[in-house]
Amino acid sequence: MKFAYFMNTYPMTSTTFIRREIAAHEEAGFEVKRFAIRRWNQELSDPKDREEEQSTSYILEQGVCRLLMAFLREMLTNPVGLFRAIRGMVHMARNATNQRWKQIAYLLEAVYLKQTTLAQEIGHLHVHFSTNSASVALLSYLMGGPSYSVTIHGPDELYDMGANSLGLKTLHASFIAVITDYCFQIVDTHTESKFTNKIYLVRCGINADAFSATPDYPAQQEYVCVGRLCEAKAQHVLVEAFSEIVAENPEANLILIGDGDQRHLVESTIKRLNLGRNVELAGWRSNQEVLAAIKSARALLLPSLAEGLPVVIMESFALGRPVLTTRINGIPELVDEACGWLADPGNKESLVECLKSLLSKDVDELSSMGQIGRERVLKLHNQSNNAKRLRDIILSQEASI
Repeated sequence: MKFAYFMNTYPMTSTTFIRREIAAHEEAGFEVKRFAIRRWNQELSDPKDREEEQSTSYILEQGVCRLLMAFLREMLTNPVGLFRAIRGMVHMARNATNQRWKQIAYLLEAVYLKQTTLAQEIGHLHVHFSTNSASVALLSYLMGGPSYSVTIHGPDELYDMGANSLGLKTLHASFIAVITDYCFQIVDTHTESKFTNKIYLVRCGINADAFSATPDYPAQQEYVCVGRLCEAKAQHVLVEAFSEIVAENPEANLILIGDGDQRHLVESTIKRLNLGRNVELAGWRSNQEVLAAIKSARALLLPSLAEGLPVVIMESFALGRPVLTTRINGIPELVDEACGWLADPGNKESLVECLKSLLSKDVDELSSMGQIGRERVLKLHNQSNNAKRLRDIILSQEASI
């Protein structure tokens, strides 16, 4: 069966895990098409992402005229299906708390998606994230387009599931995949356990063959944080906490990889605390550069206020590096005191305490913690195994229709 992936914006620096998942399907001999609503509006730093962009079809680049012509054609050739989709659009608009007009745009996008996927004989769409791309996939399906499934990650998706019409999307989906047990519980509770039998745990993964543990720890006290510079990632809180570490350990260094709307706040915090020699803002880097930075560090630091389960944690463990992060959502399912540290989110004092514990560990202790993390990742987050699980669910669901 030919199937496709459909995302809102793709590829992005933060969607490497989707690219790898698609690659795992293709390596297993399956043909996978890529669709997205729009391109990312920032420069892609990874060459593989730039290649992936060339393989992706973008709905909004078709232009308004072409989308309207597709709508008129659907109205003439499939009025019953279009009416079903309009009813679904109205349902989602009523649930939405703001910008209800966007549902009209989703309908136009769904018409084009339905016509294009059927013309290419695509039998199933898999969607990552249950927001607007899942809305478009749902409306396409109601018109007679391909069946669809959705992987839910969190955290944003889990905040207002009613406004996101998650119940309606789950009702019509072939199945829902969730990446953590925490996410499973939240989704199942919201849908009142009506769809428990169509919610599956499918963890994100990494290509285990591409990672080898790095036994040699750097002599220098170097640490790395990877992620978009935004409120949810809380890098400025990390910088505040790190200033107390530098006061006692002036040779300690922190590299912040990423960029975003809070860059100015992070920069001003570094300047205010006179940490220009100890904290580097590195901007976005390619995936290979990120991995090289983790290898050169003693640990990964991730002070987030909101996350699903970051793939960068898996990458750090796969390289044999322990992780200092926060006790939120699905993270404690992978990280505990055996392989890392869990600080209270947004709490500088808790971060400082964890950082001091990290710095107190010798190389042998850090190596042992990193090895425990690596063993967990190879067992739970093997990309080939998890992609196969996803494919098997898709194929079994399609066979039962």
